[in-house]
Amino acid sequence: MLKLNSKLFECNGCIMNASGAKCTTEEELDELSKSSSCCVVTKSCTLESREGNPHPRWYCPNMNYMKSSISINSMGLPNLGHEFYSDYIKNKKIDKPYIISIAGTSMEEGLEIFSNLLEQSDPNQKNMYEINMSCPNIIGKPQIGYDFQAVDKYLSLIDEILYKFTMKYQFNNYGYGIKLPPYFDLIHFEQISDIINKHNPSFVTCINSIGNGLIIDTYNEMVAIRPKNGLGGIGGGVIKSTALANIYMFYKLLKKDIFIVGCGGIQTGEDVFQHILAGADSVQVGTQLMMEGPKCFNRLQKELKFIMKNKGYFDINEFRGKLKTY
Repeated sequence: MLKLNSKLFECNGCIMNASGAKCTTEEELDELSKSSSCCVVTKSCTLESREGNPHPRWYCPNMNYMKSSISINSMGLPNLGHEFYSDYIKNKKIDKPYIISIAGTSMEEGLEIFSNLLEQSDPNQKNMYEINMSCPNIIGKPQIGYDFQAVDKYLSLIDEILYKFTMKYQFNNYGYGIKLPPYFDLIHFEQISDIINKHNPSFVTCINSIGNGLIIDTYNEMVAIRPKNGLGGIGGGVIKSTALANIYMFYKLLKKDIFIVGCGGIQTGEDVFQHILAGADSVQVGTQLMMEGPKCFNRLQKELKFIMKNKGYFDINEFRGKLKTY
């Protein structure tokens, strides 16, 4: 039997949604729960619900095509508030791992959300959280992920909160990961990896969208989205090479007990294969999920299995991180 299992999530498969893609409302989460995704990641949540940025705030030039090379968004963290996602997971009791993505509009808010979610969690199930340090679309707010001192401080405080909680209740089935922005300079890979290795995340997700790109609607001679005068996060197939480079570098630099979740430009099973070959343990799908809906997970799994079978692989760990260089 071909094994697509992710060691990190102990689930059947390795393909899940990216936070932000069809995972905000109860209906969207229900659809993801019923899909063949290995895990469900919630929309990045804030302390209270948010409407987000004005519409139009997401645009894909080729919306009539199954695959699109590029998308742009400036959503502004629309979500139903952290308590909604905590209650949803507890009340639904779905037999699939869930990750609550945490954003907050400041470090202090993010820490408060994390503390609250720990207190509200069900100790009988695996509780995983993804700390979003890379949202480029909050007007007037910088990305924490590019402030290395802030990242170090944030992770220290996260570790402290988690340690105190586990000591207080004697629970140890909790973990967190970090959603990172894309990095480009080699020295930055080394610097951020040194910081992450000092702390205790279970995983890193790389990458979030490439911030502050611009797509122009030629016919109307105007920007494609309303917020920030048209500037937004770039996703889709065009960012795959950047995602692969980030996965590859973090696979080499991070401690081996820190898993890597690849995200960016996944449209086909071959893209999934390449993410894993570069070092990803699991992958997340964003733009393609927006375009195709949850049925994309089944297709991607079939295409990945076809490639693995032709290459004689039975388990993703047989080729994970085995990218050859000259």
